[in-house]
Amino acid sequence: MKGEPIPDPALDLPASLTLCLYAGNERVFASASHWLHPLFELESFFARSGQDPRRTRLVDRVTGRAAALLVARMGIPDLHTLVLSRRAIPVLARHGIQCRYRDRVDRIACVTEDLLADTEDPATAWSLLQERRAQAEARI
Repeated sequence: MKGEPIPDPALDLPASLTLCLYAGNERVFASASHWLHPLFELESFFARSGQDPRRTRLVDRVTGRAAALLVARMGIPDLHTLVLSRRAIPVLARHGIQCRYRDRVDRIACVTEDLLADTEDPATAWSLLQERRAQAEARI
């Protein structure tokens, strides 16, 4: 069933990277940023490059509920992740995202995971995350 996560103990990602995007076998984007910044960077990449998200596969280090909502918002159909939060699974299933994971955890120890616990809509999640991102950048 599409959206049903599939365990894959062989999944890996170079230690220096947190996220890679593939079109076929070609890596077209990579990030070493942290938190949700790689996904924000990926969104900018899609806007600049014209790459069709529906023809890509995302390899992520950690996928919690917030990341799953952002992946759904971008329309990426195929996600491979080293660590998958159980809270992300309903989002992936609802949006028909095929997912493979190496390890599954009950939750990601992150305030963002709790903030979006009841959020279902990717656009609403994006707005909340943009506010949180702006607040964090204002403190720096």
